[in-house]
This record gives sequence, C-alpha cells and structure tokens, in this order.
Amino acid sequence: MLKFCLMQKLLKHLLILWYMKISVRKGLGFGLTSGIITTLGLIVGLNAGTHSKVVVFGGILFIAIADSLSDALGIHVSEESGSKNTTKKQVWESTISTFVFKLIFASTFIIPILILSLQTAVIVSVVWGLSLLTIFSFYIAKKQNKNPKKAIAEHLTIAVLVIIITHFIGDWISTLA
Repeated sequence: MLKFCLMQKLLKHLLILWYMKISVRKGLGFGLTSGIITTLGLIVGLNAGTHSKVVVFGGILFIAIADSLSDALGIHVSEESGSKNTTKKQVWESTISTFVFKLIFASTFIIPILILSLQTAVIVSVVWGLSLLTIFSFYIAKKQNKNPKKAIAEHLTIAVLVIIITHFIGDWISTLA
C-alpha cells in the first residue's frame, strides 16, 4: 500500500508537467511509456535467456542511456517533420524531456536488480512497471475525458504482450547456447 501511495505521489508530481507545455508532455508520455515497456521487455527477455544479474543490470544501463538518446532523437526528428507551427524551442523541449523522462523511468528498474535476487527483482520490476503504466494511463484518460478502464486495458495489453514475447524469445535464445 505504501509503494502504491508513493507511486501515486510521484506520478501526481510528474503530471503537474502535464498541465504545462505540450512539448514537455510529449516527452513525459513517450519517455514514461517507452522507458517502462522497453525496459520490462529487456529485463524479462535477458533474464529468461541468461539468468544473469550482471547481464540484466548492464542491459538496463544500456537502455537507460542509449535508448533514451535514440528515442530523444526520434522525437526530435518527428517534431521537426511535423507541424510547421512547432518552434525550434518546442522541438528541443520535447527532445530533452523525452531523454530525461526515459532515463529516469528506465533507471528506476536498476534498484530492484541491485537489492533483490534476480527472480524476485524481475517480478518486482514487472509489478512496478505495470503499476506506473496503469496510474499514468488512468490520469491521461481522466484528463482527456475518456474511459480509464479502456485506456488502462489497451496500454497494459501492449505491455503484457511485450513481456510475454520477450520471455519466449529469451527462452528460445537460451536453447541456442
């Protein structure tokens, strides 16, 4: 219960940004969802394929840094090629906020890996990531006057599919060694 309250407080503070600039909101939404789903897929897949805490830890660091930079560049190019009404400042706000939020959210998965056994850390990471995604999806739906259950179901379905697929790919890769 305490963890849920802490997550809610964290997301409420982050959602303050939701009422700010649209360029920062884009970075928050993209960075949070990509940071969670990509990192969970990597954790589950690498665990299934290697059962190595060091490999999973390294993978999270790579995602937190390299994929955050990659996604930030992707948002940058997307924003540049989008609306002609987007200013250079807005493009950079989206770019930087995407990098920062993805780096932050992906990095949170390092904590369970460092302090728990690998199997427990994987479970805690999945619960943590899906919980964050649920809370964020709820707030997005509420802000847009949409059905929260439908938004949560849609987002969790995609995340769970990624987790399942990467688990089976990890299992398959482990048979190749």
